[in-house]
Amino acid sequence: MSERNEAYLQHGRGTVVDRFGVWLSARQLRRFVPSFAGKRVGDFGCGYQASFARGILGDAASDVLVDVALADDLKADALKADARLRVIEGRLPDALAALPAASLDVVLLVSVLEHVTEPQRLLAEAARLLAPGGIALVNVPSWRGKRYLELATFRLRLGAACEVDDHKMYYDVRDLWPMLVAAGFRPSLIRCFPHKLGLNTFAVCRMPP
Repeated sequence: MSERNEAYLQHGRGTVVDRFGVWLSARQLRRFVPSFAGKRVGDFGCGYQASFARGILGDAASDVLVDVALADDLKADALKADARLRVIEGRLPDALAALPAASLDVVLLVSVLEHVTEPQRLLAEAARLLAPGGIALVNVPSWRGKRYLELATFRLRLGAACEVDDHKMYYDVRDLWPMLVAAGFRPSLIRCFPHKLGLNTFAVCRMPP
């Protein structure tokens, strides 16, 4: 399967289902990080418009956005002299290699792990980049979600077929948890559970202080 060359929602706003899914994910992120004030954030696979990141740019100490393509205004903002924003266009996890270890307080991997060909290496990079006391938040579609995603996308035409066709894996807790451990997160500091009515799996991974 070839690598994708376009970021999420690069050519449109997406369907109502897409936007509702983004809203639900953002709500879950804020449940575990109520405030991004003063935090160094990495949003990997953030989407072309980086919609969640735009909402926290005024609070975060810094924000690193990574995707295969990013909106021009984000790239322009990153070039300003006082910019707290850094944008990196490239494929994951290779695009993270230049970032220094222990340089982030929050890493977001929201609906991205299922799209990459090296998910284990991406999780290991997330662990490498987190500072002591940092947190990684991971959202992925579950195997139950696969059935509903394909129904909504291919039969009801409510989603983007190119996005679902790009999925390389689905993750229940039993799939994701051992990968998080192998990436370097301590079992005692991992919380992994179903959400969105079991259509997704969510993980909260903390680094020791």
